[in-house]
Amino acid sequence: MTFSADPAGHRLAVDTIRTLAIDGVQQANSGHPGAPMGMAPMAYVLWTQHLRHAPTHPGWIDRDRFVLSAGHASMLLYGLLHLTGYDLPLSELKRFRQLGSLTPGHPEQGLTPGVEATTGPLGQGVANAVGMAIAERRLAAEMNRPGHTIVDHRTFGICSDGDLQEGIASEAASLAGHLGLGKLTLLYDDNGIQLDGPTRMAWSEDVLARFAAYGWDVRRVEDGNDLAAIDAALTAAIADPRPSLIAVRTTIGFGSPNKAGSQKSHGSPLGPDEVRLTKEAYGWDPDQTFHLPEPALARFRAAVPAGEQRVAEWETRFAAYAAAFPAEAAELRRRVAGTLPEGWDAGLPSWPDGADGCATRQASQASIQALGAALPELFGGAADLSESNLTDIKGAGELSAAEAGRNIRFGVREHAMGGIANGIALHGGFLPYVATFLTFSDYMRGSVRIAALSGHHVVYVWTHDSIGLGEDGPTHQPVEQIAALRAMPGLSVVRPGDPNEAAAAWALAVEERGPVALALSRQKLPVLPGTAAAAREGVARGGYILAEAAGPDGRVVEPAVILIATGSELHLALAARELLAADGIAARVVSLPCQERFAAQPRAWRDAVLPPAIRARVSVEAGVSFGWERWTGTEGAIIALDRFGASAPAGELLERFGFTPAAIAAVARRVHAGEAVGIVSAAPDHAPGAGTHAKGA
Repeated sequence: MTFSADPAGHRLAVDTIRTLAIDGVQQANSGHPGAPMGMAPMAYVLWTQHLRHAPTHPGWIDRDRFVLSAGHASMLLYGLLHLTGYDLPLSELKRFRQLGSLTPGHPEQGLTPGVEATTGPLGQGVANAVGMAIAERRLAAEMNRPGHTIVDHRTFGICSDGDLQEGIASEAASLAGHLGLGKLTLLYDDNGIQLDGPTRMAWSEDVLARFAAYGWDVRRVEDGNDLAAIDAALTAAIADPRPSLIAVRTTIGFGSPNKAGSQKSHGSPLGPDEVRLTKEAYGWDPDQTFHLPEPALARFRAAVPAGEQRVAEWETRFAAYAAAFPAEAAELRRRVAGTLPEGWDAGLPSWPDGADGCATRQASQASIQALGAALPELFGGAADLSESNLTDIKGAGELSAAEAGRNIRFGVREHAMGGIANGIALHGGFLPYVATFLTFSDYMRGSVRIAALSGHHVVYVWTHDSIGLGEDGPTHQPVEQIAALRAMPGLSVVRPGDPNEAAAAWALAVEERGPVALALSRQKLPVLPGTAAAAREGVARGGYILAEAAGPDGRVVEPAVILIATGSELHLALAARELLAADGIAARVVSLPCQERFAAQPRAWRDAVLPPAIRARVSVEAGVSFGWERWTGTEGAIIALDRFGASAPAGELLERFGFTPAAIAAVARRVHAGEAVGIVSAAPDHAPGAGTHAKGA
């Protein structure tokens, strides 16, 4: 398109985007009008000239992806979706930020047709876009064949100053440059304003020089209203083999006589008087709201037939591909649909009673190898800890600038790793997994929260799950992380207690439709009696009876006390059961690896495992006590660690902090006797770094 022709028509289309944003924010009396007003020209050029999409086929696998990382500018995206013909009626734009609308304050993937990613927490969208570009590269390498290119699309995004100030964006951009993700292009809304005022208050770096150092192609458009310059920059960026960042100098709140170029237009409505003045400045009737001039609408709606033609041409190519490569075509269909192949779990490892035990991270490693052979969609890596997390798929190659292997070297970039995994999941065709030490899950919590909110199918392999990791000390010993992760809605947290439970945890993670966290041990754990047969269903249900209470003759009896444990403390609870039996106290041991799954079971199952009438209960977990009262009740006891750990061999730490069979049995005896025990946690040492906050004694 020649932008010098019909400048008035182009300006009308751009101002239609702007006025929709103005009216939506004003009607809601809430939102961010200024960014859409400044971004509208670049968005117009991208969406009408470069984005290969299909509004009536929003799930088409070979579409270009668009991520609005600056999610606060959501009315820009909603306007584009409506104008270009997605199933987003104008009535929904009029319900911006209202309960039950399809136009929430920040974009939510899975809610609004055409929204590719949930954004708003700044920087997340940049990482998502990197993940989408990674997924495209890997899927193309797997599926394309000579003469049959069926996966060939790009990822575009718009980001803001705030996005690029966030560390997650820097982490993700650094990796993108290292990997040479040439099908990734970001438009940077360089308006020099953030919520508190001019960006110069907090920012003076040369952003383009930084991205050039990352290995990106960098470009600048000095006038954000120069459509031809934006078009030329996009054309050149698409042709460049590197990821590209185009800084477009815009004016926030463009056209507003009193608020343009000011933070006053950033995070609040313009106000009725300023809306009127701004529309007059655009040459619009100030009394019209949500106005869609027919010439502008027709220009945008050309995306519908163009998209349908793209899909039809692709389907013709795919039919030829399917005829030549039927197995590959069937595999692509399966993976896009998200179904599992027959017998996918047949190779999962199992450890019989009496077998040598191993750390649950090692059982996870064996599970990954088996699943990697059965599930080509399994794709991921670790934050520079693959030799500790044991997450490599052996023989599957590495993802690099020259190779599209299955093992991703994320480097020490936990937060971006989480956001990139979300992008891979969003793209489709893959089951991403990522790994680090459990204590460093805090570094990626923002990305995990988005996965939980949006239901992204991502597996987190978090090893070194307790003080049992030993000598690395309290900086590396997670005590509060498990409880904090359990507090996150939508995330299933699984802490398996032996190798069979670890394999079952991986099965759960594959079958689950949302994010799953696996908390795995560094230290060796024994194979527990009965788990080879019981762990698969028990872990899937979140909790089960591992060992029944038995009388002196060995027959099952009603338990006098119930010991509830997870992870590396499960075998300690079993040993405590034997000590209690010697005292004539019949104890049931319940394994509770996933509280979320257990809580979701029918009441009949939960009551069978934890009978309400039996109130003598003791929970055992080497972490903070928070949350365990749900399962122990007010009359039970919680053996926990409401303090930080220490640097010492694992065995010494467990002894010091009361995680031994004898200590567990002693607490159980008190509970059985009717004593109000409450929380049992080691008191803090009064030494540097030992921690000062503890409950109980």
